[in-house]
Amino acid sequence: MLLGKDTRESCDMIEAALAAGLLSQGIAVEHLGILPTPGVAYLTGELGADAGVMISASHNPYYDNGIKFFGPGGLKLSDKAEHEIETALDNKLDVKEIATVRNHQEAERLYIDHLVKLGPRLDNLKIALDTANGATYRVAVKVFQRLGAEVFAIFNTPDGRNINKNCGSTHPEALQRLVKEGDFDLGFAFDGDGDRVVIVDEHGRLAHGDYVLFINAVVRQEQGVVGTIMSNMALERALEERGIAFERTQVGDRYVFQRLIKRGWRLGGEQSGHILFMDYLQTGDGIQTALLTLAALLESGRSLAEWIDEMPMYPQVLLNVPVANKQRVMRHDLLASWIIEAEEVIGDGRINVRPSGTEPLVRVMAEGADEELVKKAAEMLASRIAAIK
Repeated sequence: MLLGKDTRESCDMIEAALAAGLLSQGIAVEHLGILPTPGVAYLTGELGADAGVMISASHNPYYDNGIKFFGPGGLKLSDKAEHEIETALDNKLDVKEIATVRNHQEAERLYIDHLVKLGPRLDNLKIALDTANGATYRVAVKVFQRLGAEVFAIFNTPDGRNINKNCGSTHPEALQRLVKEGDFDLGFAFDGDGDRVVIVDEHGRLAHGDYVLFINAVVRQEQGVVGTIMSNMALERALEERGIAFERTQVGDRYVFQRLIKRGWRLGGEQSGHILFMDYLQTGDGIQTALLTLAALLESGRSLAEWIDEMPMYPQVLLNVPVANKQRVMRHDLLASWIIEAEEVIGDGRINVRPSGTEPLVRVMAEGADEELVKKAAEMLASRIAAIK
């Protein structure tokens, strides 16, 4: 079994305990060291491992560290398999036999070589990287440099506790200022474990996952694209105008993956920058996404700024409503009629209401052509939801 982590110190205790448990069950462990999550997924398949394990808080603070599992071939586990693992945690395991553990010295090199093969030549490009003080802090810089780019990296000094702290794909403001003021061609901000990326154009404007899907779908001439309920209406309409089908799933890359498999399509993802290129790797990879998007930009002969201008986003308002009981809210007799009323206020737009998966919140998302009407509709619906006892 392969075992990776996204930063030092904060993952070490989890890594040691996990490795000890695996070894006691006769499972040989290979430490990959600090490596992006998609690197673990790639190497699980490439090296023929039975499974891969990543210790990471993803795009969250270090104290939210958890464990991600990959099955044979580097594929994410099903909901059923994850539930079985969670159930088994309550069981006492007897020591079967003690297996061996070793450090895989070539893990980073193998992953970098794989990424370099995917990327176009980047000679004469000046690129800024925000590696979120996380798992891409070495790999991303080496990949872009080997492809010929002039690279300047920020937030690339992880100490085990500063991962994702006011940086990375969830906080790209510093990168936006750097790109605009430093005369860079592009900027890329990854999240802590490296499965997400957002892009900054030469003017300092942010291109999130919807733009990444748009550019790649058009250049690659995709048959269809899968997004989520959070994907902007502008993406849906821009793709349909070009004869490219678009379907939505609930939030979560696993649901995007499942729909892509069902439809036989190659491209899907989320606004967060978690993009799936099924013809390359069946999990999100921020560096891969950056390289393939660069290839698409170069093939199109157009700058990122031109692509951004071509697809103006519809205003979106997202309100998090604290509630006592999420299920009671979602089953409320009047919720459906309230949503219809809110959509009538917006006119050309849509409403989505969903419970948070981890917090006592209901999330209200409103989107439409008129920003003031969108805000009005969202606030009206949120106040009604907040009043539910």
